[in-house]
Amino acid sequence: MTTIKGKKLYEGKAKILYEGPEKGTAIQHFKDHATAFNNQKKTTVEGKGVLNNRISEHILNNLNQIGIKTHLIKRLNMREQLVRLVEIMPVEFIVRNIATGSLTKRLGIPDGTILSKPLLEYSYKNDDFGDPLVAKEHIIEFNWVKESELNLINDYCLRINDFMQGMFRAVGIKLVDFKLEFGRVNIDGKNEILLADEISPDTCRLWDVLSEKKLDKDRFRKDLGNIIQAYQEVARRLGIIHEESNIAEVKFGKPKAVNIKKK
Repeated sequence: MTTIKGKKLYEGKAKILYEGPEKGTAIQHFKDHATAFNNQKKTTVEGKGVLNNRISEHILNNLNQIGIKTHLIKRLNMREQLVRLVEIMPVEFIVRNIATGSLTKRLGIPDGTILSKPLLEYSYKNDDFGDPLVAKEHIIEFNWVKESELNLINDYCLRINDFMQGMFRAVGIKLVDFKLEFGRVNIDGKNEILLADEISPDTCRLWDVLSEKKLDKDRFRKDLGNIIQAYQEVARRLGIIHEESNIAEVKFGKPKAVNIKKK
C-alpha cells in the first residue's frame, strides 16, 4: 500500500520532509546528494539515499529497543521513512571517540589519537554562520535547549555512543565520531524528547578496525573515491544487505561532477 505524501515541509542538503498521512507525522525522503564544507562542495551519488535510509532505519530501530526514543515509526520504501514530526532543536550534538577532522585542525591534536573518554561537543545549527561550536552556557543562555533537556540529551548521547561502539566493533568497524539531532514532541499530552534526523555514514566517521580504511562521507570530503562501495560495506557488515543481488534494484552509478565554490 502506497503512503501518499502531503506538501513539502522542508528540504535540506540530504533529505526532504513532507507532510505525513496523519497529524503529527511526516515522510522523510533520503536524497542522493552529498555535500561537505557547509555545502561548498557537492555532488550526486546514485544510491546513497537508499543505503542511508536502510542503515539509519536499522540503527534507530535498535536504539528504540534499548530505550532511546526516536522519531522513526517505520520505513515505507527504499527511500522513505514515516517519522514523528518534531520541533528540531537548533543544536547538533557531536560525540568523539578518536581525534580527527576539525578537532585535530583546531587544537593540533595528532590525527587518530584515541580519547580517554568520549568527548561531547555542541554546534549551533546555522548555515549562515557555518554551524559554529558553542558552549553549554550559550545553549542555556539563548534558550536553544533548556538545562534539564540538555542534561537528559547528554546522557542519551553517551548511551547511544556506548551502544553504537559495541555494535560497530562487533563487525570490525571503529566508531570514530558522529553527530546527533534531537527534537521535541507532545505524545498523548506528554512532552517528549526524541532522537531525530538520521544515523548513517553521512553523519558518522567509521573506520575499518584493521586497515583504518574510511567507510563514511570522508571518502567524498577527501576525494578518496568508492563512496557508494564504502556505504555498501557498512550495510553488509551490519547484516542489512546479505548478498550483492539484494541491491540489484538500485542502479549505483559514478558520482557526478563536483562543484566547489571559491571564496
